[in-house]
Amino acid sequence: MLRFCPVLLVLMLPACGASVVIQRDAQFDVTYDDTVTSDNQTIYSYNHTVSRNKTEGVRVSVELLSESAQSPVLFVVRQKQAVLSFQVPLILRGLYQRKYQYTQVGRTLCQPPTKALAETQFFYLDVSTLSSAGVHYQLRVSRVDSFTLQTDKKFSFNATPSQPQFFKYMFPDGVDTVIVKVNSQKNFPCSVMSIQDIQCPVYDLDNNVAFIGMYQTMTTTAAITVQRKDFPSNSFYVVVVVKTEDEACGGPLRFYPLLPDQLLDPGNRSKTLDVIVSPAINSEVYVMGMLFCLGIFMSFYLLTFLVACVENKRMNRKREGLLNADTSPAETGKASVSPYEYGSFADNGSTLSSEAVTDSLASTDGNCGCMDRSLESVARSRQESLSSVEEDDYDTLVDIDSDKNIVRTKVKCVFVLYLQNIATIAVFYALPVIQLVITYQTVVNVTGNQDICYYNFLCAHPLGALSSFNNILSNLGYVLLGLLFLLIILQRDILHNRALERNESTAVECGIPKHFGLYYAMGTALMMEGLLSACYHVCPNYTNFQFDTSFMYMIAGLCMLKLYQKRHPDINASAYSAYACLAAVIFFSVLGVVFGKGNTAFWIVFSVIHILATLLLSTQLYYMGRWRLNSGILRRMLNVIYTDCIRQCSGPMYIDRMVLLVMGNIVNWSLAAYGLIKRPNDFASYLLAIAICNLLLYFTFYIIMKLRSGERIQCLALVCILFTAVVWGFALFFFLQGLSTWQKTPAESREHNRECILLSFFDDHDIWHFLSSIAMFGSFLVLLTMDDDLDTVQRDKIYVF
Repeated sequence: MLRFCPVLLVLMLPACGASVVIQRDAQFDVTYDDTVTSDNQTIYSYNHTVSRNKTEGVRVSVELLSESAQSPVLFVVRQKQAVLSFQVPLILRGLYQRKYQYTQVGRTLCQPPTKALAETQFFYLDVSTLSSAGVHYQLRVSRVDSFTLQTDKKFSFNATPSQPQFFKYMFPDGVDTVIVKVNSQKNFPCSVMSIQDIQCPVYDLDNNVAFIGMYQTMTTTAAITVQRKDFPSNSFYVVVVVKTEDEACGGPLRFYPLLPDQLLDPGNRSKTLDVIVSPAINSEVYVMGMLFCLGIFMSFYLLTFLVACVENKRMNRKREGLLNADTSPAETGKASVSPYEYGSFADNGSTLSSEAVTDSLASTDGNCGCMDRSLESVARSRQESLSSVEEDDYDTLVDIDSDKNIVRTKVKCVFVLYLQNIATIAVFYALPVIQLVITYQTVVNVTGNQDICYYNFLCAHPLGALSSFNNILSNLGYVLLGLLFLLIILQRDILHNRALERNESTAVECGIPKHFGLYYAMGTALMMEGLLSACYHVCPNYTNFQFDTSFMYMIAGLCMLKLYQKRHPDINASAYSAYACLAAVIFFSVLGVVFGKGNTAFWIVFSVIHILATLLLSTQLYYMGRWRLNSGILRRMLNVIYTDCIRQCSGPMYIDRMVLLVMGNIVNWSLAAYGLIKRPNDFASYLLAIAICNLLLYFTFYIIMKLRSGERIQCLALVCILFTAVVWGFALFFFLQGLSTWQKTPAESREHNRECILLSFFDDHDIWHFLSSIAMFGSFLVLLTMDDDLDTVQRDKIYVF
């Protein structure tokens, strides 16, 4: 009799001619002990009823009982619309192509939808091998009654690398978005949770689970938000796979003496997990969240308007009283002084320091319309109050236009450059950032790899293509409050210019000179911080965190410059020099992100540069710009050490300034030592901490010196200081909650994820955005109003420190 092989069997069997095919009708939930050789092939035939209204899972479990087989056993499941095949022992590969062998395998069959109300379907399970010796195995096919997940109902199951699990979920009526949460009490073994469309085959092994759908690695927690619009069948599979190794989740890297084709024992990698599918928020919550966000910050506009009205009325009454009581400079025979000549060059061309101008103004008599200080309030030594002296061994301001970062403040456009330059920087910095984060989000949406971005997945609400819209929306406060600050500065600028046009003595000869360029730059920087922080939260990760911090450096630097400019408007750094220094800071931030992680050489170089920069800046500040960096610096340093420290051991000429600089050096040297010893992974935050510490130190010094000089802080400024301090405290509390961290693996980061705590829409980090934007706005108001008490003090009576 002529024997032949069916085409299908030829595809499945390498040598069909000599094998005997045995077909048997098999039953569900029955365990079959059998033996297979290269001479026979067994086909198990199953039938079951598939209902359109009910989905049942079918699971195939196989265990190889023979300890050593010459060849693996091949199992092929032929269904109506799919074919599933696997071998036992199952070989799975880990890192560096290390191979692990599993003798127990369990697979769930995919269930394609049926159009009929009820249909009887057959499927066949073929067992074959090329081993000449008999291979003993156990086979069991069972129904999975709990194959379909129920909304808000937790389901527990076990999984291993060779026995993955997946379940079906169908969107109920009225629910368009759900969040799938998988939890485990054990950190390890590392697992993967995947969301896949209802189709065959289902990719449920470690080496193919990332092929389609959305997926996350997990230790104890994983959460994925799923929208109905992404699944035409209104249903999807939840697939859970245990990985063969733990390196992807931050576990220990195991090294083995590998031999060619060596098979490793995987050990016990069983993991118990819980899965629960819950409805996500609806559109009403989105609207409430957006209205709440707008309402908070628009209330500051209303409050500012009311305060401005009250303050305007008070100032009008005060101005009327001064105009009635005072005489004009022309009547006293005193020449009017331009507000932009304070501490700069006199009209006769003589070169004067800020103190020289102050002294000349102090020697004149007559009332300029300002309230003079009492002699007791200004009874301080000249050495402690003056910002510079006229010693011959220091260079003076003759070379102001050549080699000093010193500007003439009578040229108003100099301070406008701060705004113009930061606007230019903002445009050229923001455009590529926006393009890059859009690319990041597109890659996440296309590949489904949710390990790219470090969201708080338990409170990440998508909108359109954005995966976490709430984290982006909460940055709106920086933009709105930055714009409000610009409006406040614009109003003050307009009022001051009108006062100058009216030649009011309080505007011409009293108070600290009004230069608004740095204020405009600060407001613009706050708005850009909101924009770039929103860009960072499109896809937060290690490589783009610098976007979130770049304008924080700008804000800290501009605030320190503004503090310094208040008392030293004649020797303040130019906009070009200031932004060049900030560009150097951002440059080091980029280097730290790329090379700083665990690189000892980088940290040594950075620490040395940090200390040298601190020393150079300290010298520049102490000698008030009358110190030059050139080839004679070493000779002058040795001369100063010999004459002041060895020969006569004289104390510092400017004690207050010396105290500030000593404390500043101690803080900066300590930070440099900490960075060199600890080498933190988050270099951008470390660099930001340096900037903030220096800003706080200088601000504290300014307040102390202001109070020591007999000046006072008005009620509005005091309220701003107290309010800002309280808000900063609450903001830091929410910031330190740490809902995610890219310093760890994505799986470890998700261990810190938490549910929304505000309106079911905002999480702790969103509240940090709210509070920090308010605190920054309040900090700007403190800088703006802290010297309002000097607006009626004659300019030659204002201390310089």
